[in-house]
Amino acid sequence: MPTVTAREPDTSAPESGDSSPPPDERRTAGRSREGRWGALFLTPWLLGLVLLTLGPMAASLYFSFTDFGLLGSPHWIGGQNYSELLTDDATYLQSIKVTLVYVGLSVPLKLAIALAVAMVLNTKLRGLSFYRAVFYLPSLLGASVAVAIMWRQLFTGDGVVNQFLGAFGIDAPSWVSNPDYSIYTLVALAVWQFGTPMLIFLAGLQQIPRTLLEAAGVDGAGTVSRFFRVTLPLLTPILFFNLVMQVIGAFQTFSQAYVVGDGQGGPAESTLVYSLYLYKAAFVEFKMGYASAIAWVLLVGIAAITAVNFLFSRYWVFYDDEH
Repeated sequence: MPTVTAREPDTSAPESGDSSPPPDERRTAGRSREGRWGALFLTPWLLGLVLLTLGPMAASLYFSFTDFGLLGSPHWIGGQNYSELLTDDATYLQSIKVTLVYVGLSVPLKLAIALAVAMVLNTKLRGLSFYRAVFYLPSLLGASVAVAIMWRQLFTGDGVVNQFLGAFGIDAPSWVSNPDYSIYTLVALAVWQFGTPMLIFLAGLQQIPRTLLEAAGVDGAGTVSRFFRVTLPLLTPILFFNLVMQVIGAFQTFSQAYVVGDGQGGPAESTLVYSLYLYKAAFVEFKMGYASAIAWVLLVGIAAITAVNFLFSRYWVFYDDEH
C-alpha cells in the first residue's frame, strides 16, 4: 500500500517575475503620498499664517519696546511705552473706562434680547425662516459704514428718534453730540446686532428634549420655573460660548465708534473706545511703537478676561456628561 507524505510548506522566495511590494509597504506608500498632497494643499494656509499673522505679531511685539515713528528706524527703549501707558497717559485710561462701560452694557443686553427672541422663535411659529432672516440681517449689516452713518443720522438733534419722542412731548437731546449720552448710541447699535447669538441660542433650545419640559410641567412647574430650572441650566454651555465671543468682539469694536462719533472719540472723549485710541496713536500720531504696546495690552487683557470666564464657568456651566 503506497504511503502518503505531508507536503512541506513552500518557504522559498517568490519568483523573480513577481515584483509587487507587500501590502503593508503599499499602504505605507499610499499614506506617505497622501501626506505629501495634504502638505501641498496646506502650504497656502501655512504661508498666510506665518507671513500675515505670526510674522506681523512678532514684529509688533518688537516694535512695542521701541520708539518707532513709521518713517524712521525703530529705537529700542525697553518697557518705556508700557510704563507710560499705565502711569502717564490719561487719555489711554479714559479709553479703558469708555470700553469697559461699552462692554458692560452692550454684552448683557445683547445676550438677554437674543435669548428672549430665540425663546419666541422656538415656539410653533408660522414663517420661522422669515423671522430668522429678519432678525439676523442686522448682524450682517451692523458693522458696515453705511449703517453706522444711518445710525448717526437717527440720533442727531433733528433725527428720527427725537422726532418720534417729540410727538409725545419729550424734548430729547442730540444723542451723538452730547457726551452724557453718546456712548449709549453705540451700545444701542451693538444690541441691535443680536442676530448671531440669537441663532446660536435657537440651535441650543432646539436640542433640549421636550420630554424634560413636559415632565417638569406634569410636576407642577410653571413657565418661569421651567425656564430657570430646566431650560437655562441646559443652555448654560451655549450661554457661556456666546458670552466669551461677544466679550471678545465688544473689546475690539472700532468702526461703529469711529463713524457714529466724530472719528476722534468725541464729544469730550465719550466714544473713545480702546481700538479707536489705538488707531489714533498709529495712524494719526504715527507712534507705531506706542500703538503696538497698546495692542499687546489689549491682547493680554482679553486673554486674561477670557481665562477668568473659563475659570468661573465651572460654577455655573453644566454639561450633559456631568453627574
